[in-house]
Amino acid sequence: MDFSGKVAIVTGGANGIGAAVARGFVQRGGKVAIVDRDAEAGEALAAELGRSTIFRAADVTRAADVAAYVQAALDAFGTIDCFHNNAGIEGKVAPTAEYDEAIFDAVMGVNVKGVFLGLRHVLPVMLRQGRGAVVNTASIAGLVGTAGMPAYVASKHAVIGLTKVAAAEVGPQGIRVNAVCPGPIDTRMVQDIAKQVSPNNPGSVEARYAAGLPLRRYGTAEEVANLVLFLCSGLAGNITGAHYVVDGGRTAAPAGISQGSME
Repeated sequence: MDFSGKVAIVTGGANGIGAAVARGFVQRGGKVAIVDRDAEAGEALAAELGRSTIFRAADVTRAADVAAYVQAALDAFGTIDCFHNNAGIEGKVAPTAEYDEAIFDAVMGVNVKGVFLGLRHVLPVMLRQGRGAVVNTASIAGLVGTAGMPAYVASKHAVIGLTKVAAAEVGPQGIRVNAVCPGPIDTRMVQDIAKQVSPNNPGSVEARYAAGLPLRRYGTAEEVANLVLFLCSGLAGNITGAHYVVDGGRTAAPAGISQGSME
């Protein structure tokens, strides 16, 4: 996967999966515009990756901020070949009957409106170019339900829907749109969810969940990044409108019914 001469935008790019994707692009010869609301982490990553990278702080729920990060990438690099539409938040863990409306709105704002606005402002650039690849970050929560996470699950189902609609619309112009669906990945987000479930012993939550996975471990940000990079590359030239699971077997064998749990 050679990205020499290619330009990518990565939202939520300062930490976790987004940061791994940004590193992967640069290591393979690409140039990256990192977008995140965490300015400190974003600037540090851009400094680490060097002249092939810029950072722009943005709130992905604001159209003006989205338009600004798109223009910043064009001003710096002249084109946008790949877009990892990745920014997202988890919200709170609480039953639907008790879920806070303001938190629900915040999750839907970042995870759905933010993805929509990214598509709304990046796709016109790719349409003018006649080429491009987009990868939206969904989740296995976009495929199955998770008790206590109504906002997150609803938002990730919506991301898969947006992916399919956009793919159908822009495929004839040579633009591909896909989604990745990570399962439990060793990132800050998953760690925070474990802390919400068991504030006094989050490690027990992680250990119990990992034990129910066929691969017996959480995935890494780099493993998700490898899939994103593949989908952005020419190797995936005939793939669009698809969603790819990277979850250690979680959706193939839900916790409690994998082989190991039956031994």
